Amino acid sequence: MITVSEEIEKIVLGSHLLEEGLSQGIINLSALSRKIKPQIDSALMKNVSESAILMALKRFTLRAKSNEKEPINVLKNKADITVRSNLSEFTFLKSDSILERKKKLLEEVKEIKESFITFTQGVFEMTIIISADLTKTVENIFKEEKTISTINNLSAMTIKLSPEIIYTPGVYYSILKQLAWKNINVVEVVSTYTEFTIILKKEYIDIAFSILLNFLSKSA
Repeated sequence: MITVSEEIEKIVLGSHLLEEGLSQGIINLSALSRKIKPQIDSALMKNVSESAILMALKRFTLRAKSNEKEPINVLKNKADITVRSNLSEFTFLKSDSILERKKKLLEEVKEIKESFITFTQGVFEMTIIISADLTKTVENIFKEEKTISTINNLSAMTIKLSPEIIYTPGVYYSILKQLAWKNINVVEVVSTYTEFTIILKKEYIDIAFSILLNFLSKSA
């Protein structure tokens, strides 16, 4: 059975505005309790008192404020941003031959020191993000494979982070939230042990860089 706390969490996490407002302590909890009461009554199929909703909101707010602190502390240690432009993304349907073609592509580009290339392999797909001047190479090597998607005019921001991030919940979320609040769409994310790469359309890269640089500077 759904509880008041569970329904409140569902409501808040469905709204960037509510989540941020509660974590910053700038929302009137009594007014919010009255506002969301009909939705909670409907979900729980009973009349829930405003005092019960208010108490659940207070508990959620305390938890939200506590969760905000840890990622910021980790980001204080080290967070450098590197930008790469003129990238393309290819997504292919996985096949018995696709790994051999991946190997061939790596052989082709291994002497090109400045090239950018990442591979992401899922259950049914493989995505390659590569420097745009190598798109013809990818097209030639993978021409027998089923192409699902091709996206050009991309840029990447790679954020170098502390190894502590793998033990700290919410680090990636705290970074991506900054872009979501400005309605900046993220095409792809790629991560390694201490590198977090965000792929964007090139028209967003300048403003996204400014936003994240400002955010990380405040964290320092």
